[in-house]
Formats: sequence, structure tokens, C-alpha cells
Amino acid sequence: MFGLSEVAIILVVVILVLAAKKLPDLARSAGKSARILKAEAAAAKDEPAGTDGQTGPRVIPGETVGPKSTTPADSAQPSAAHHPTQPDSGQPRPQD
Repeated sequence: MFGLSEVAIILVVVILVLAAKKLPDLARSAGKSARILKAEAAAAKDEPAGTDGQTGPRVIPGETVGPKSTTPADSAQPSAAHHPTQPDSGQPRPQD
């Protein structure tokens, strides 16, 4: 009977005979696609990292401010409040 290579050759010949009119169009569109892909890859390679000349994220140094409280007692002495990330030394804090 037929082996795998013979079946593959027969399929290729049948495809060539049946699709002979479409092959030039397929080759042309494949060539256009390859050219477009090549041009886009070259453009992406030449393009700088940021569109405005920056190489990374823009960082603005400053202090983070939380939401404002509505009670006047909380906003009266913000510097005298104990900050939870500071360790407690057991001694009283100096007053401003």
C-alpha cells in the first residue's frame, strides 16, 4: 500500500492542482505581511523607551497625606500623636 511519504506527495500535488489560481495571491499576501512585520519590528527597535523622553516612571518626592478628619481634636496636635511605626522607648516624648 501507500506509505506516509507517498500520501504527503499526493496531497501536495492535489493542493497545487486545485488551488493553482489562489497560490499567487497567497504568496503575495504572505510577502506583504512579512514586509509589514519587518518594518514594525525595526520601528519598535528604534523607538525610545518613553514617548516623552523619560526612561522610567516619574516619581515626585513628597509626603503622603491621608484623608482629612472631620473632628477638630484630631487635627489640633498632629505632631504630638504617637506614630505606630516608631518603637516605644518607655520615655515621655518632648513637647513642641
